[in-house]
Amino acid sequence: MANRLIGRLPKVGIRPVIDGRERGVRESLEVQTMNMAKNAAKLIEENLRFASGEKIECVIADTCIGGVAEAAMCADKFEREGVGVSLTVTPAWCYGTEVMDTNPSIPKAVWGFNGTERPGAVYLAAALAGYAQKGLPAFGIYGRDVQDAGDENIPEDVKEKVLRFVNSALVVAQMKGKSYLSLGYTSMGIAGSMVNPDFFQEYLGMRTEFVDMVEVKRRIDEGIFDQAEYEKALAWTKENCQEGFDCNSIENQSDRERKDWEWEVVVKMTLIFRDLMIGNPKLKEAGFGEEAHGRNAIAGGFQGQRQWTDYYPNGDFSEAMLCTSFDWNGIREAFVFATENDSLNAVPMLFGHLLTNTAQIFSDVRTYWSPEAVKRVTGKELSGLAKDGIIHLINSGPTTLDATAQHKDADGNPVMKPFWDISEEEVDKCLAATKFCPGDKGYFRGGGYSTQFNTKGQMPVTMSRVNLVKGLGPVLQIAEGFTVELEDEVTKVLEERTSPTWPTTWFVPILTGSGAFKDVYSVMANWGANHGAISYGHIGADLITLASMLRIPVCMHNVDGDKIFRPSAWNGFGENKEGADYRACENFGPLYK
Repeated sequence: MANRLIGRLPKVGIRPVIDGRERGVRESLEVQTMNMAKNAAKLIEENLRFASGEKIECVIADTCIGGVAEAAMCADKFEREGVGVSLTVTPAWCYGTEVMDTNPSIPKAVWGFNGTERPGAVYLAAALAGYAQKGLPAFGIYGRDVQDAGDENIPEDVKEKVLRFVNSALVVAQMKGKSYLSLGYTSMGIAGSMVNPDFFQEYLGMRTEFVDMVEVKRRIDEGIFDQAEYEKALAWTKENCQEGFDCNSIENQSDRERKDWEWEVVVKMTLIFRDLMIGNPKLKEAGFGEEAHGRNAIAGGFQGQRQWTDYYPNGDFSEAMLCTSFDWNGIREAFVFATENDSLNAVPMLFGHLLTNTAQIFSDVRTYWSPEAVKRVTGKELSGLAKDGIIHLINSGPTTLDATAQHKDADGNPVMKPFWDISEEEVDKCLAATKFCPGDKGYFRGGGYSTQFNTKGQMPVTMSRVNLVKGLGPVLQIAEGFTVELEDEVTKVLEERTSPTWPTTWFVPILTGSGAFKDVYSVMANWGANHGAISYGHIGADLITLASMLRIPVCMHNVDGDKIFRPSAWNGFGENKEGADYRACENFGPLYK
């Protein structure tokens, strides 16, 4: 388990603030205040983890902060320690603006203890007013129930908000300074693959690195990859990756020699894509020092269609294996890598990966199937969660193999796990459930191999998507729901109408009865682009919190209003929460602009 990107992992800074009046007041609060900080650190470190596997580290100020001088000492320590998230805690009144954290680019929250002995809530309100007035949005955390002064237990509602804030804020901190690698550019006129450097820089704090696809061809032709690893990878692929049926007409099918060559090429492409993202010291040993560095890419995408795929094997195998939690080197953290270089789908994939530590599903939001249409073409009626209709999530091959739903929890339910919880047996089952079908020559003249499987069982998932709107900027869409499993004969008929060589996930959103979630059709009709990023778990509330930190308004969601957690300054922009979100994001502007 190791961070594969350049730059240290961010730490969580905890600021115990205190009433600075000595000769009795401060002294009576020192132990309680510092213990609040220590208890918050314990909560965070025991419950959160980075997607790369490392544990999260909290840094506490050396002393309680009673005024400007101690606030400055804390800020200096946080800068030295690489703190990327700021949580202020107190049980009492403090001198609002004198003890606040004024770093404008670090997400911040204040937890004011709900007790009657000291007015922690009064300080919390004063501090949040100061943050709002200074244009430094902060999250307010205040327990619902009054606690006794000596009670060091953290209430469940406070735990939920602390963890949601910290987990989301760490996503912000991890993205800062990293890169999006654009391999090629626009695929088939897809707007999301027209990578926008200003969006990445101003909203995410990320670089955009552009590499022409000819660089991949150069590295293939000149052997700029680890030759020993290539031999290992090819042997593993031949042993573990099942070649599926060829959907092409007999006259259009490639012969065995060509197919074997295509396998060799797609394995090389996988190595090269990864090396371009994160570098490879083996290349320096082979005399390719410049190529060894990589682009420090936390996410990336491959244009592929059509300039590459009309001539060379497609990127489906490479994209699928990169986005999967294992390969020939064993079980490891999944990469975030978008097909068709759809950067605006890669971004919510990145959000989901960093929030949940799991692999992400990339899919076309392809078809809404009404119950009536399913019955007409199959003679079968949808039932259970699928009874009101389904959305067919399917794409030409790059979906993570984790989406086969072969990971199981302790009760035998299908799940998608962080890589450190995945067993070798589950890896084998994911591979056994997957076929790699020769590419449809109508789409992929150069051949290649598309992954084919059906997502089994029922899993809670969240589909999301970022879209750019001229004059407005980015907006985020969220749809929580479930994967469902249909009868085999129903799936077969419906897949044949699209492509039986591609991976299928049947998705049912949770309906609210109004707006975009009036019915399943409305979810499909209101989705803003042809792709969606699907993450394991119901993480809509976390995505909303994260979006508010980045000043990206949420234009569509089905999250319970009681779970929504945004900076307290959003309350000043009107009572309608979604309208207020738009106005607040516009007012405060992108985090890094």
